[in-house]
Amino acid sequence: MGLSILGIFHTFIGVVAIAAAIIGFIKNGKIDLGQITGKIYFYFTLVTSLTALGLSKHGGFNPGHVFALFIVVLICIAYFLYIKKQERRKARFYENFLLSFSFFLSLIPTVNETFTRVPIGHPLAKAPTDPIIGQTLLVLFITFIIGSVLQFRMQKKINNQ
Repeated sequence: MGLSILGIFHTFIGVVAIAAAIIGFIKNGKIDLGQITGKIYFYFTLVTSLTALGLSKHGGFNPGHVFALFIVVLICIAYFLYIKKQERRKARFYENFLLSFSFFLSLIPTVNETFTRVPIGHPLAKAPTDPIIGQTLLVLFITFIIGSVLQFRMQKKINNQ
């Protein structure tokens, strides 16, 4: 697999962030920054995205680094909405969407890197353009859209109570 120490750390922290988000979705229907899973997701995603800036297969600053910075911006805006706009019900819609969107975006490089590396010696995909990666990302995107609609409806019920 050929991962550096930073790459191993980045991967481990990223897997923990993804696991925390999935647990949050199962338990709360969203990534809830008020819960331990939401806090783990936020901080571990922040570290994962920042450590991604030190990684590069192709050398130098690349679109993957821009992607990582975009995820940092999304989760920081969501955190700001959570901390500063507690009393505003409308802010919860944006917070939920931004966290879910950041999760979806985190899965794009995760799927790409995993499918082009695992299983070792005979990876599922030969390159990022392999159809299995595109098909998997399409399924994840559809799941994200459905999940976002369900979160919106759930938040609307909460706001109306």
